[in-house]
Amino acid sequence: MILSESVEHFYQTHPAARGLKGPDKSTGDEGHFNVFSRVFCNKYTSYARRDFYKISLILGKGRISYGDQQIEVNRNALVFFNRNVPYSWQATSEDQSGYFCLFTDHFLSTMTRSMTVNDCPILRTDGIPVYFIDPAQEQYLLGVFNKMQADIESNYVHKYDLMRNYVNVIAHEAMKMQPSEMQDLHANGSARLSSQFQELLERQFPIESPEHKLKLKTAKDFAARLGVHVNHLNRTLKENTGKTTTEHIIDRILSQSKIMLRHSNWSVAEIAFCLGFEYPAYFNNLFKKQTGVTPKSYRTHVR
Repeated sequence: MILSESVEHFYQTHPAARGLKGPDKSTGDEGHFNVFSRVFCNKYTSYARRDFYKISLILGKGRISYGDQQIEVNRNALVFFNRNVPYSWQATSEDQSGYFCLFTDHFLSTMTRSMTVNDCPILRTDGIPVYFIDPAQEQYLLGVFNKMQADIESNYVHKYDLMRNYVNVIAHEAMKMQPSEMQDLHANGSARLSSQFQELLERQFPIESPEHKLKLKTAKDFAARLGVHVNHLNRTLKENTGKTTTEHIIDRILSQSKIMLRHSNWSVAEIAFCLGFEYPAYFNNLFKKQTGVTPKSYRTHVR
């Protein structure tokens, strides 16, 4: 099973949080937010899902691993970690500095979100957005994090409103770094439908217990949930992405199955059940057809 780290566990074990007080549930401190220096960060963090969001200004080099992907952070970067995307971090340079802030889902839900902020990197569940920054951007972001740290340590009564504003500022700074075509993602109806499908697909993951089973498994399931005809959904996705609905579903199921085969101890039959297969043989056949090897062989090879 993929490990999960809570905010409480973070405060108990992370070097940057040593001696600091975590969220106090007895006082209703559900929308937790805090800022930390990266100077005292661990060189390696194990592969796990966190129950909090994190934005890191990484001044140093390292490697982020999630799913079957790896990102080489070979220069300074701004990175957004969604609570639903398990990952690990391996520092590859001795010098590590910068900042990171973490916050809970409740804190995020209290933010006023415009359409553009809804598109911000922290809400993405299909990966870990990494934005490499130039010296001017680095200095600007360092200034934002410095203000953030000073204000969170102050007695200002509205300081958490300031924190939400700072998160918005950082999110918009990242969105300005995106290619212009990304800013027009929702410019027309077909693009919106494609985005809604992707969001619905990603919302089913990650799978965290053998009792969890996918509810939406077929193109018809997704079309019904989105309120469109299955042919219209297929045509829209094909035009916008080059893939049919079924191809997207299969790709995502395969991606999730590889994560589970690599990072969990569940049996192949349990994984097949979670991914919506009535019989393990169906899952074995699909996996081998798409990858050329059986799930068992894949697990043996990658471990």
